[in-house]
Amino acid sequence: MTINIGISESNRKDIVQALSHLLADSYVLYLKTHNFHWNVTGPMFQTLHNMFMDQYTEAWTALDTIAERIRTLGFPAPGSYKQFMALTSLKEEEGVPSAEDMVQQLLEGQETLVRIAREGMKIAEAADDQSSADLFTQRIEVHEKNAWMLRSLKG
Repeated sequence: MTINIGISESNRKDIVQALSHLLADSYVLYLKTHNFHWNVTGPMFQTLHNMFMDQYTEAWTALDTIAERIRTLGFPAPGSYKQFMALTSLKEEEGVPSAEDMVQQLLEGQETLVRIAREGMKIAEAADDQSSADLFTQRIEVHEKNAWMLRSLKG
């Protein structure tokens, strides 16, 4: 069935590529944050455990929003670890780093997502896709705030 929402197929495809990258990075950061929530130790345990839970819970909901926007634009959303690993710019953590290293890795991940969302927003705006641009803007706001909170822990 033809999609006629005022955005060309070519532009929708470009937006979907940006959204897919955001989805993959968001999923990898979600998983890393959840892992760190489970495995953090040390004097900041309670603070970090709770902060990580807040961040991964918000991220979990965002994943669905991003994937549904991809579907709305008429393309399948990536949904496998293999697809996510091919699209992501984040590195998985296979070990259990120190609490300080966890904070640093999550900070870098949050900042990466801000940059990815900014690029996606430009693509969506150029295609006059306000809905996708708004989604990217919302993600920028969340990830900038998360980065600020993580950065604040470092003094």
